[in-house]
Amino acid sequence: MASETGSAQGGDTQTAIMEATYRALCEHGYANLTVDKINAEFAKSKSLLYYHYDDKDEILLNLLEYILDQFSVEDTVDPSDDPDIQLRTLIEEFLPWTLDGEDQEFQVAVFELRSQALSDDGYREQFTRGDDLLSETVAGILEAGIEEGVFREVDVDRAAEHVLSALNGAMLRRLTAEDESAVRTTRKSLEEYIDSYLTPATD
Repeated sequence: MASETGSAQGGDTQTAIMEATYRALCEHGYANLTVDKINAEFAKSKSLLYYHYDDKDEILLNLLEYILDQFSVEDTVDPSDDPDIQLRTLIEEFLPWTLDGEDQEFQVAVFELRSQALSDDGYREQFTRGDDLLSETVAGILEAGIEEGVFREVDVDRAAEHVLSALNGAMLRRLTAEDESAVRTTRKSLEEYIDSYLTPATD
């Protein structure tokens, strides 16, 4: 019983660290983030942070892993919906017409972290995992749509890669070039892709 309680308490501490890191990252961004700023969002002692982690990058890599572990398709789309609706909902979730302040801060922070993947294998591994997870999610929706006759027979891996690349490109342009037209253009092109390429022709 004692070991179970200790495990639960450890899990609570890890969750609290991840939540504190998320808040600090959104507020300060990667470049200005320090362990002290994470600690300012953390209700427990700084020594507890250093007990679990050596530096901010180790904490951030754990945050990325934590976010990916928490990802669930059901949190993004309703599995009972038609696959066509699921795909459009997924696109809306990752590329909404507008971003509120917190969502924009988080997306900026994520792209700052992604830039670290250019030289850090740990970040590269986590972002590769994230891209694979999203690609597999899209591919799963497409496979279900093909089975139900909602989508025509296509190479689901290639189609999923097309959707993922379009989403990532539009998000990057929105954040780095303040180009909201990229969102409108990409959303429209993806809708046309679904309507003209994925959806079976009707007589």
